[in-house]
Amino acid sequence: MCDAYQNYFESMPCFLTVQDRGFRIIDANKRFEQEFGDYEGRCCYQVYKHRPEKCEDCPVERTFRDGHPHKSEEWVRTKDGKDIAVVVYTTPIYNGDGEIKSVMEMSTDITEQKLLQRQLRESQEKYKLLFEEVPCYISIQDRDLRIVEANRFHREAFGTSYGDKCYEVYKHRDKACLPCIVKETFEDGEIRMHEEVVTSRHNEQMNVLVCTAPIRNAEGEIDKVVEMTADITQIRALQDKLSAVGLLIGSISHSIKGLLSGLDGGIYLVNSGLKKNDRDRIDRGWEMALRNLDRIRSMVMDILYYAKDRKPELEVISARKLVEDVCSIMIEKSHRLNIDFSYEIEEGIGKFEADRLSARSLFVNLLENALDACRVEKTRESHFVRFEVNGNDDDIEFKVSDNGIGMSQETREKAFSLFFSSKGAGGTGLGLFIANKIAQSHGGSISIESGRGKGSTLLVKLPRQCPVKELEATDDYISDLPDGIKSDDDD
Repeated sequence: MCDAYQNYFESMPCFLTVQDRGFRIIDANKRFEQEFGDYEGRCCYQVYKHRPEKCEDCPVERTFRDGHPHKSEEWVRTKDGKDIAVVVYTTPIYNGDGEIKSVMEMSTDITEQKLLQRQLRESQEKYKLLFEEVPCYISIQDRDLRIVEANRFHREAFGTSYGDKCYEVYKHRDKACLPCIVKETFEDGEIRMHEEVVTSRHNEQMNVLVCTAPIRNAEGEIDKVVEMTADITQIRALQDKLSAVGLLIGSISHSIKGLLSGLDGGIYLVNSGLKKNDRDRIDRGWEMALRNLDRIRSMVMDILYYAKDRKPELEVISARKLVEDVCSIMIEKSHRLNIDFSYEIEEGIGKFEADRLSARSLFVNLLENALDACRVEKTRESHFVRFEVNGNDDDIEFKVSDNGIGMSQETREKAFSLFFSSKGAGGTGLGLFIANKIAQSHGGSISIESGRGKGSTLLVKLPRQCPVKELEATDDYISDLPDGIKSDDDD
């Protein structure tokens, strides 16, 4: 029977040793001897670790102390100097009096598993680094559109909180987007791409290209969807600039033809008046030519305004005269739409420095936008638009209020984007974009207070003294235009 147990001991596919209380190896199987050599009179730590003292955490010592089996993982070195990983199990051996006489230690080679674990860990760290540092915004979402993971760029740009829904983080809205390509990918597993406008946690708008892909579990079911978002704001800004130029040129092409015809008519009157010595005909023709030249000049300057950023052609103008001029246009349109329009200008509002035509266009756009917001609002019996002007020593504030359709937070954040309109087919998407661009070119700003179905209030703040002081011709062919600084003594 003893021979049978000895055979079992020798044939075990692991390293077996029996150790006394001094950690000396008193018996070992052949597999141990083959790998670690002669053990007679030597301690386990001398054989396994080639060290002069016992290990700090020794499972054999713990088994001698409490009589329980113990387990640990160790790296040991063979007689050939090869390092191998082993999982160690210890169990007590008792004598006839029930005392622990020795401890059997069984060590199984797990080097291959350890190497595989190390490779897996390195792969995970590599892909984690790639996930974190790839220069785009990456989020992983569940079926409820909750963000369960996001990379560093995403967290920095959007202040991502795990558990938040994607449309809350990206769009600051309370309902899912339509269409939602994440939902569509969950439904059919297809990769999708879509372009969106999102808002960062710093309230900066970004044009982004979004791509979604499914993440499947072990059963092949779609468990989550990864959403990768690339910032294409600069590309879209360039396209918007080109689109604005094309839109402007297309919209005025017919007007230019008419103005050229008027110019030809004026020249004809001047020439015929000179031939007939008709002073009245010459004056009328010259006046017609000058009028049409002025209009052509204005159109060219508008084209240049969008084609290339230019400094405003400044003059000191009366705030009251400007507002009354703009409101005289709006009164007729408001009557036609059956909208109550009124304006109020603070006494002694004074003057400010601005490009007259640009400033006029700014307020025309804001007021027309307010009238349109009332026009498309169908739930109220009556609508109004108010224009109020107040000032202090440094700035003039122009406030436009209406009780139209209003704007959600998402709409407010996109309001100054080119071709974005909250009124669907009822708006061009140009008004607020142009108004904001003009305000900024004068060193001013536009802020919006609004709520869906609650109307809107837009506050324009323009400095009395424009920070743009030195005028520069946009191109050589307009360098001979008159200086832009003029004075308007009327108040």
